[in-house]
Amino acid sequence: MSSTTAAAYKWLCREFSDDLGEIWLFAGFVRDLSPEHALQRIGVIPGSLGESGFGVAAYAADGGTALIEYGWAGIIYDHDMELSEGTAAAVVRATINNRDFTCSVDGRLITTFSLCSYRFREGADPDRLQADVEDLGMDIDGDRLGFPDDPVSSALALAERATGVHLSSARFARPALIGSTDHIHPYC
Repeated sequence: MSSTTAAAYKWLCREFSDDLGEIWLFAGFVRDLSPEHALQRIGVIPGSLGESGFGVAAYAADGGTALIEYGWAGIIYDHDMELSEGTAAAVVRATINNRDFTCSVDGRLITTFSLCSYRFREGADPDRLQADVEDLGMDIDGDRLGFPDDPVSSALALAERATGVHLSSARFARPALIGSTDHIHPYC
């Protein structure tokens, strides 16, 4: 079991939070894929962001590639199974309306759940990450009052554990391979 904790990703959550503490983040971790190959799998052509300013940034990370989506279409989240062909991918979606985690291996959905209702998880092997979920202190029974302190950071740590891909703040600060998603999902 990896020793990665939620604290390892608090910096990423702060990066995508507003002054009110709302997070808007689509982040994906893909084992053993280059940034170029990861973008290719989701139909993003490297270049620049489109007219909308939205797109996907692919960062070379320890163990593979980390993807960060700029926009609200959920391209990364919707293409998790394509990302996982021959490998493993985990995606965290944190928006005003949704906070979800999904993990796919070899093109097959292993587990998916809302960060607020783990007990309603689904997938081919929904309990595969149970020990990591418990170790990270995520609310597995839905019995806690209120919400877990930092479910998004915990979900990012879970994504790292599921894929073996680690995105450090130093790697995030480096230039990324980017591409527009306007041709996939028009934002107008």
